[in-house]
Amino acid sequence: MSSPEDVAYPILRKHDVTHVLVIFGGLIGYSGDDINKFLWMVRIAQGVWPEEIREVDYFTPQGEYRVDERASKAMRESLMYKMSYYRYGELFGGQQAQDRVRGQALPKTGPSLDYLDEAFTSENWIVSCFFFLGSFIRD
Repeated sequence: MSSPEDVAYPILRKHDVTHVLVIFGGLIGYSGDDINKFLWMVRIAQGVWPEEIREVDYFTPQGEYRVDERASKAMRESLMYKMSYYRYGELFGGQQAQDRVRGQALPKTGPSLDYLDEAFTSENWIVSCFFFLGSFIRD
């Protein structure tokens, strides 16, 4: 979840993952979402792949944990960030998208996905499910 999409894809495929479920509270203000718990995922991944994942890379140079335009490159490119904010800006009808949990305005252009597609997003955006393109085709 902390890796970029192109790096995460072969790892998840190796483990026969076909779908990924994300809990996101940015719209309704639910603070127990995956983005708030994300640093634990980063810490776990850093313990397994210390050469590739470093917690410090997910903070700004000032040491802030951000999801807005000042978010670190590692954060913006992480699979978790991309799935959480995928199509989220569309809800705001051309206005500035807001993450109500973190109290931050999001970038005008939201993330895109190359290896995943959205299978389902609940009406209040608390639950989203994504599947890997081609995940039903055996290699």
